[in-house]
Amino acid sequence: MQAWAYTLIPAAAAVIGAAVAVNLRPGPILVSAIQHFAAGVVFAAAAGEILPDLKHAGSPLAMLAGGALGVAAMLLVKTLGKRASGPVGLMAVTGIDILVDGLVLGIAFAAGAKAGILLTVALTIEVLFLGLTVANELGAAGTSKRKVVGMTAGLVVLLPLGALLGGPVATLSSPIQAAFLSFGLIALLYLVTEELLVEAHETEDRPWVTAMFFAGFLLLLMLDQAIA
Repeated sequence: MQAWAYTLIPAAAAVIGAAVAVNLRPGPILVSAIQHFAAGVVFAAAAGEILPDLKHAGSPLAMLAGGALGVAAMLLVKTLGKRASGPVGLMAVTGIDILVDGLVLGIAFAAGAKAGILLTVALTIEVLFLGLTVANELGAAGTSKRKVVGMTAGLVVLLPLGALLGGPVATLSSPIQAAFLSFGLIALLYLVTEELLVEAHETEDRPWVTAMFFAGFLLLLMLDQAIA
């Protein structure tokens, strides 16, 4: 199965998350728990799958270049997020996030099928949260339930598009692959540290909520061992 086809799994999760959120709005504690869990899963995927491949790539300059580009891209996304306002701004920033997620998934499959499958699991949980967020924000702005789900479905089309853009990485030279892997690693770490955990800590922490980060981390490690 090609990388873009795997993006249909997180895409479906996002639409389901939006459909649930417009009917049963989750409370802030539950949302925070999901964010912690998603952060743990994504962090485990980055550390356990992308980082080892990058370390063995043997291209430090390419790694530095790709990482620097990743930092610049993520800071640009952060700047756009601060300037965005209203539903249109939310949709634009979320769309960029989803496109980058798809690109990183395509890069992960270029590194190997196992890395791609594990990252699919991680991004499914993360994109599920994005679906919940978009639905909550648009619902609060007075958008109809059907329109909220439809707009979310429109956004997640960017996932397979991103994966298609990242897919050809496997055919490129080793240094360029290293640069793309470095970019993907930075994007995942940004997602964990500057988005999921930052937003999760806007709600007062509870021990079981904090523990969800480690539950997600350990779950992906166990899945890694199961499909070794």
